[in-house]
Amino acid sequence: MKWYSVLAIYLLFWTVTLFVVLPWGIRTGEEAGDTHVPGQEVGAPHRPSMWKRVLWTTIISTIFFGLFYANWIYGWIDRADLEHMYERIYGI
Repeated sequence: MKWYSVLAIYLLFWTVTLFVVLPWGIRTGEEAGDTHVPGQEVGAPHRPSMWKRVLWTTIISTIFFGLFYANWIYGWIDRADLEHMYERIYGI
């Protein structure tokens, strides 16, 4: 696999993981006990902590990408395995 393909696939893993990690532990200002500021969205996060979310996203996506890449190199699960699994699940 070429280096730019590896980079593109890693960025896909990272982006999807970011959207999974974003809602973890988010509390609104109301839930945190703050008063509502006029003009502020009611569902706006109290403290988004984006750097912490970026760190978690990087750790999780690196682990999953590492498993994906290792599978690409060593061929633990290939297309035939997936087709066999699909046949067993759906009885086709």
